[in-house]
Amino acid sequence: MKLKFSFAFLLTALFAVPGLFAQDAVPQNWFNLDPAKDGVPGVGTESIYKRLPAGRKGQPVIVAVIDGGVDYKHEDLKDVMWVNPKEIAGNGIDDDNNGYIDDIHGWNFIGNAKGENIHYDNLEVTRLYVQLRKKYDGVDGSKLTGAAKKEFEQYEEYKNTVESNRKKNEEQLAQYEGLKKMLDDLVKALGTDEPTLNELKTLKLDDPRMNRVKQVFVQNIEGGATFKDVAKQITEPYYYYYSNARYNFNPDFEPRSLVGDNYNDLTQRNYGNPDVKGPDATHGTHVAGIIGAARGNKIGIDGVADNVRIMAIRTVPDGDERDKDVANSIRYAVDNGATVINMSFGKGQSPHKEVVYEAIKYALKKDVLLIHAAGNDGSENTGDNNYPNDKFSKKRAKNWIEVGALNPEIGDHLAADFSNYSGNLVDVFAPGVQIYSTMPENTYENQQGTSMAAPVVAGIAAVIRSYFPDLTAAQVKEVMTGSVIKQDIKVLKPGTEDEMVSFSTLSTSGGIANLEKAVELAAKTPGKKKGTPARSIKSASELTPKDNIRP
Repeated sequence: MKLKFSFAFLLTALFAVPGLFAQDAVPQNWFNLDPAKDGVPGVGTESIYKRLPAGRKGQPVIVAVIDGGVDYKHEDLKDVMWVNPKEIAGNGIDDDNNGYIDDIHGWNFIGNAKGENIHYDNLEVTRLYVQLRKKYDGVDGSKLTGAAKKEFEQYEEYKNTVESNRKKNEEQLAQYEGLKKMLDDLVKALGTDEPTLNELKTLKLDDPRMNRVKQVFVQNIEGGATFKDVAKQITEPYYYYYSNARYNFNPDFEPRSLVGDNYNDLTQRNYGNPDVKGPDATHGTHVAGIIGAARGNKIGIDGVADNVRIMAIRTVPDGDERDKDVANSIRYAVDNGATVINMSFGKGQSPHKEVVYEAIKYALKKDVLLIHAAGNDGSENTGDNNYPNDKFSKKRAKNWIEVGALNPEIGDHLAADFSNYSGNLVDVFAPGVQIYSTMPENTYENQQGTSMAAPVVAGIAAVIRSYFPDLTAAQVKEVMTGSVIKQDIKVLKPGTEDEMVSFSTLSTSGGIANLEKAVELAAKTPGKKKGTPARSIKSASELTPKDNIRP
């Protein structure tokens, strides 16, 4: 039976979206600002650049962005993209013999040699359900014993998760389909998706329901929102529920055959194509801009790092990334010169986590630092509920930094309510709400998530590796966690409504990442990496004193 929803319910859904209208005004670059000077928990980017020795430049640092794609032609990114110096674009030849043809700006592991790309994929729990369904569909579980019984119980759990979530998302999609249709009709009647307030007010509509929708937009634009702000509260949930229902939780959807690899061969590495933008580069482009959008060009935004080259590796579809692709992406980044890797993705299951762990160990051996987003479930990371992670031995990996997200305010709500946390497995917190950064086609937008906090930390790591190239990846982690700004305050525990905890208990460092203090500490830290270029900053005394900062 198809569910029906009233028009009144749809409008209620629109009005009920938290944070739709008024938000406390924060600077668009708040993540780069200074806590003491500017009153927001930024990382002190602008402060430290004013204190760097005049005329000094660090070494160029390649940062790999393993994500859903990057718009490498973006006005604020095109000049900071990594360019493979040994590859000739478009000649169809693997000029540098690295196994990847025409990999100019990176590689795409979720496409094929014909240039076709995967957009949507299942969640991992759906793939596991499908795998076990072939074995246990129609089986009487009461007759099973031992390992088979245990596996059957896991199958039943996966089945319930997938089928119940698909049903819920179908129901939510049905709600938003009505709103989406009315939005489309309103835009069609206006003749534009960026109308003025006067154009909205003077628009004549015969349908009383459409007039009520119009009034929703008028009221909220008068309250400070834009037409697109309000429209996003319809379109974003619509596409979220659409992808969940039709693809992510759909056990009959199977896109992997498009790639053409032998998926069960976890050692296979040479597949994919050089299209690093792909069909949807919104997330990866936003992440890339936070790390290294060109500084000082008076366009868009300034990223954290000032001497960086972004290597784009497309691995994450709309759905869960696959372990084989993650491992290959890490290895590709390491083998092609990246010394920092940002990974703003995660999932709840990892059936082939061993291959990812081997790639992490490979990165450690090659002195590459890995930055990973802690996740957005508002829950505690345990090591078996959020992958990838570095919990493959009793000790944490020395080249792994796990990042939680901050709100743009110092106080009870410092930790973002959606952020995952752990006093054992999350290392630092960094800005992750209302983060303004690059979006495809030369646009810019606010996004939020630990996905945004991780690249802030990756940018800090890139600066340290640039100015202090003799520090190992392990030392860079020690510098970054040892230079946090401690917050000896009680905050609302993420994922709860009223539970207050000490902020220091949410991560191993107990503080907020800070570039200025990281540079100060790095300048005092003797390097261990041999055969590297000379430091750009040899000692902390070379930094301009805070009370005499250059204009």
